[in-house]
Amino acid sequence: MEEKKYRKDVQKAQKGLQTLVVRKFEPADNLKVQQIFYDGMIERVVDTAFRGLRHHPESLLLYTAMTAVCFVVTKSWWVIGLLPAIILYGRYFCSRRMIQRYLECAMTRDMKDIEGFYMKSPNSCMWVAVLEGKVVGMVATVSQPKPGGAVELRRMSVDRSCRRCGVGVALGQKLVEFAVTNRYSSVVLGTSAYSPAAHKLYQRLGFQSVGFTNGYVTPGIRQSLLEQIFYRVRHHHYELNVQNSKMTTKLK
Repeated sequence: MEEKKYRKDVQKAQKGLQTLVVRKFEPADNLKVQQIFYDGMIERVVDTAFRGLRHHPESLLLYTAMTAVCFVVTKSWWVIGLLPAIILYGRYFCSRRMIQRYLECAMTRDMKDIEGFYMKSPNSCMWVAVLEGKVVGMVATVSQPKPGGAVELRRMSVDRSCRRCGVGVALGQKLVEFAVTNRYSSVVLGTSAYSPAAHKLYQRLGFQSVGFTNGYVTPGIRQSLLEQIFYRVRHHHYELNVQNSKMTTKLK
């Protein structure tokens, strides 16, 4: 079933986007790639703050307890009425602040020197999707110290105007081809995205969920007490077994 969906997406990319090309990153792509990455991460602020709330019953329990305490202390119904709005604003504020901090960290590391970080080693690479001469998406990979050898899918992002057109599938396929060609045993990825479309994309590429981490904090980024209360994400872990996946059989 997943293989049929995968082939359908590839055909959609080939038929609907005749000029779609996936190639290696070039220095001239730098500013556009950074902009797509930045815009994609900023879009997650709303999802993390609001859509993500229903995935965290522990946060809902905490907010309910806060409401009860406020009522006992203040005995004021108007304060209780304002509390949900305050909580939602707090989640939005903290989500934006944490994601901005993550962006600042990324922009001072690999995204600052894409050429040096991804393109100088045979064990890493970045590709861009080009539609009618315009860069509309990107994905990168780096090797991971894992038995049998593994690469990590990183920085996948597609311009909002070109989503649901097969661009993500084409980028993912290029990365899987890299793994097959270089005889890696698996491809791994981690994501804190709450958008169902992102998870469906990984599943269509052949990735299997291998668990998740609740309350995930990006390494190197600290959280204040306020951020711990209002910012909580679920980090999903996926893996694709290159040797056994039906999606990669035709690439070998």
